Amino acid sequence: MDWKEVLRRRLATPNIGPNKKKSEQELKDEEMDLFTKYYSEWKGGRKNTNEFYKTIPRFYYRLPAEDEVLLQKLREESRAVFLQRKSRELLDNEELQNLWFLLDKHQTPPMIGEEAMINYENFLKVGEKAGPKCKQFFTAKVFAKLLHTDSYGRISIMQFFNYVMRKGDFICLNFFSGNQIGFWSMLL
Repeated sequence: MDWKEVLRRRLATPNIGPNKKKSEQELKDEEMDLFTKYYSEWKGGRKNTNEFYKTIPRFYYRLPAEDEVLLQKLREESRAVFLQRKSRELLDNEELQNLWFLLDKHQTPPMIGEEAMINYENFLKVGEKAGPKCKQFFTAKVFAKLLHTDSYGRISIMQFFNYVMRKGDFICLNFFSGNQIGFWSMLL
C-alpha cells in the first residue's frame, strides 16, 4: 500500500476512528452554532443595548385550576375591582340628559332629513362643557370613527350618543360573564 493512497483515504474521511466519531447531537449543536454565528454576521452583528429587549414580558397567564382556590379568589376580586372602576366611569341618567341637551344645543345646520349633525369645532365645545366623565368620548379618534360621508365633515348626534350608550352597555355586560374566560369587543 502506497503512503499517498493512505493519505488520500485519510483526508477523504477524517472523522473515522475510535475517538473522533461525533454523535448526531454533537453535529446538530455544531450546526446550530455555525448557523447562529453566520446569521449574526449576516444581520450585521447588531446588539441591543437596551436591557428591555433581553426579556420578553409575559402576556398570557393560564387560568387557575380548580384546586387553586386562592388564585381563583384573587382573579375574581381583581375582576370585580376592575369592573367597579370602569362602572364609576359610566355616565348616570342626569349626565346623559345633560350630554344630550348640550349636543342638541350645539348642532350644526343643515340637518339631513330629521338627523341632527355636529361638526368637530362644536364637538370639542360640547366636550369642554360636558364634564370630566365625558372627556374620554370627545377625542379626534371617536369623531373619526363616526365620520362617514357627510360633505360638511360632521357626525350624527344620534350616532355619537348611541356610541356613548354602547360603551356603558359593554361594561355592564361584563358583569354577566360568569366563567370569565370569554371576551367582549366593541364593533366601533
